[in-house]
Amino acid sequence: MGAETHRALAGRGAVTLGIVTVSDTRTPETDENGSWLRQTFEALGHRIAAYRIVRDEPEQVSAVLEELVGIPKLQIALFNGGTGIAPRDTTYDVIARKLEKTLSGFGELFRMLSYQQVGAAAMLSRATAGVYRGKLIISMPGSPKAVKLAVESLILPELNHLAWEIARQA
Repeated sequence: MGAETHRALAGRGAVTLGIVTVSDTRTPETDENGSWLRQTFEALGHRIAAYRIVRDEPEQVSAVLEELVGIPKLQIALFNGGTGIAPRDTTYDVIARKLEKTLSGFGELFRMLSYQQVGAAAMLSRATAGVYRGKLIISMPGSPKAVKLAVESLILPELNHLAWEIARQA
């Protein structure tokens, strides 16, 4: 079965997501990414089961990841922030250690597309995705341009297909 057949089988139903902004400075009032993500997915008929802002502390990132994968109806968790190489960027490290199956293509494609926007600085992104406890976890950089690039170019075109594949693993 090819990707086209999978997309057809996946259909166009609502997907249930969790959104996490990892930031030491953002609040619900200043979280441009969280607001944009919620509005974008809800406008397309998808459901947001959880929205959180956590500091880029390994314990907090791990705790919110465990919380989200514990939500029965949640299919996909979107993390934004903490994917760089600065000392405070720990999101990638926490998530990468927990992934049971990695989706290497997400990070590879994200960096390729990002290169077209920011040049060689794209190599600094540790965007990643994979499966953890039956949920798809996607971790992308925290810049608004990066979030929009990941969502519009990679996540939305395959959202239902990704959710369908996750459901098949259950």
